[in-house]
Amino acid sequence: MANGESAASAHEQVNQLVRKGYLRRERRKARGLVVVREPEEEISRLAAIPLVGQVKAGLPVLAEENRTGEVLVEGSIAKRGRCFALNVSGDSMKDAAICPGDVVIVRQQPVAETGDVVVALVDGEATLKRLFIQGDRIELRPENKEYRPIVVGSDTELQILGKVVAIRSMAGE
Repeated sequence: MANGESAASAHEQVNQLVRKGYLRRERRKARGLVVVREPEEEISRLAAIPLVGQVKAGLPVLAEENRTGEVLVEGSIAKRGRCFALNVSGDSMKDAAICPGDVVIVRQQPVAETGDVVVALVDGEATLKRLFIQGDRIELRPENKEYRPIVVGSDTELQILGKVVAIRSMAGE
């Protein structure tokens, strides 16, 4: 496709427009799309951010050559700092409505507050968890009772990559 756009990312953009109610698919017609409503001024304020890998697959490298695609986000999200997107694998955050196959939008930042959902490197392995800090104790807590919290000890290497600022649910696709 033109301008470096892949068929998969174009397909995802059309799907987002369908989910948001701007387009409707016509039944029994190949490639049949109907404009349901005209985009408001806000639609022009979308920004593309890089999709750079999976959160459970290890270190998400943010270099340009490691992009696997792009995700459109509201301009208000993108202008608050450098953002990147990751595909979610695993169900440790399902009770926070973050499911396998979803895409998380992460604002790159080295610090976070208690209660923030973060992407963190724990001993070199990327994970998506809720951060809890109490005194000297730091935990990365899952939002699924089947998983145990990760207690960050003095011998644990912890690096916060960023805070989750939005979730794109891919359920039903």
